[in-house]
Amino acid sequence: MSFPGFTPADFKVFDIDGFKPRMDAIKTRIRPKLEAIGRDLLPDVARIAGDTAFAHVARHARRTVNPPEDTWVAFALDKRGYKKHCHFKVAVSRGVVRFLFEAGPEHAQKRRWAAAWKRQGPKLAPVLRRAKGLAWFKDEHDERPAAILGELSAEDIARLGDELTRTRDGSLVLGRAVPAQEAARWKPRDYARAARETFQLLAPLYRLK
Repeated sequence: MSFPGFTPADFKVFDIDGFKPRMDAIKTRIRPKLEAIGRDLLPDVARIAGDTAFAHVARHARRTVNPPEDTWVAFALDKRGYKKHCHFKVAVSRGVVRFLFEAGPEHAQKRRWAAAWKRQGPKLAPVLRRAKGLAWFKDEHDERPAAILGELSAEDIARLGDELTRTRDGSLVLGRAVPAQEAARWKPRDYARAARETFQLLAPLYRLK
C-alpha cells in the first residue's frame, strides 16, 4: 500500500495499557504505515544521501515488559541495520510525528564522527540556525525538543557534538516535531515534503566523516 497518513486513532495507540495490547496495535495499525512511508521515501533518501538507502522499521525486539512510547522507520545506507550508522527517522508517538537525524549511542565510529562535527560544526551552524523549526532533542524518544536551533548561538550548536561522547549512551538528535493534531490533518504528500525538507537540511551531518 501507499502511505495514507496518520489518523487520530493511530496516535491513541500509545494510550493503550499493557505491553501485548499496545504492541499488537502497533503491529496492526502503525507498522504497515511505517513500512509504506519507508518505501515511499527511499528514493528521496537515496538522492539526499548520495547512495543506496534501506528502510528499517522498528521491531522493539528487546522489549518484553514496558510498551514502547514511540515507534519509527529509520533510513541508513546499511541493509543489515541502522544503529551503527548515522540515520534519518520518521517517528510517531502519542503527541507528535518527528522527522529526525540521529547519530546514536551504538554508532560504530562515534568518536571520529564527533571530531568531524567539531571541525565542521561552526560552518554548518549558520545554515542550521536559519532553518525554521529545526531543533535539538536530548533523547531520540523525546517528543519535545530541548532547544530550537535558531535560538542557540553558533558556538552552542557546535558544542552539541559533545553530547555523542559525553556518556556511553550519548547521542546527537536533530529534527522537527509536528503536533499530532496537525499531522492528523495532513495529506500523504505533506509528510513526504516535511521529511524531504528536514532530511535535506541535515544531509551534511549524514555525510560527515
